[in-house]
Amino acid sequence: QVQLVESGGGLVQAGGSLRLSCAVSGGTFSTLRIAWFRQTPGKERELVTAIAWNGGTTYYKDSVKGRFSISRDNAKNSVFLEMNSLKPEDTAVYYCAAGLWWRVQSGIPEYWGQGTQVTVSS
Repeated sequence: QVQLVESGGGLVQAGGSLRLSCAVSGGTFSTLRIAWFRQTPGKERELVTAIAWNGGTTYYKDSVKGRFSISRDNAKNSVFLEMNSLKPEDTAVYYCAAGLWWRVQSGIPEYWGQGTQVTVSS
């Protein structure tokens, strides 16, 4: 069973930066993608970015390309989301998730973290 624990959320002004961390443990996750989803009230969770644990292949939602960067540290079993030039519309609960790529793409990864709030003020 893979466990995911997020940290690093908070309040930031528009144009600012935040770095989210996801500690990954348990189970076997070498074949999985580690992803960040986000959700705002009344909306479905949306896939923001993902990275392959092996090989580092990445995916980004169009609206965050050039502003967000996902990376991993295999030695620390952690995935990071660097968010720059933040906009009020980036405000959401951000969830770390893990699963096979087809499941992540479909919005149904096998594993979820508890979520961390990111609030961007205008």
